[in-house]
Amino acid sequence: MTVSVDRDVCCAMGRCAEAGPGIFGQDADTGTVVLLDPTPAPALHAAARLCAELCPCGAITVTED
Repeated sequence: MTVSVDRDVCCAMGRCAEAGPGIFGQDADTGTVVLLDPTPAPALHAAARLCAELCPCGAITVTED
């Protein structure tokens, strides 16, 4: 699995940082998503998928390898 983010469309809701800690964080100044781990371990795959679904802006893309 590969995770990518588009910070230009991120609306800084923070759902990803809450639901996927270790994969996502938030920029302290802007609140926008920070991708911490673009290739999360299998144990985090479900969380990455959930974050992509929860993102109201569509800023998170999950690609299954």
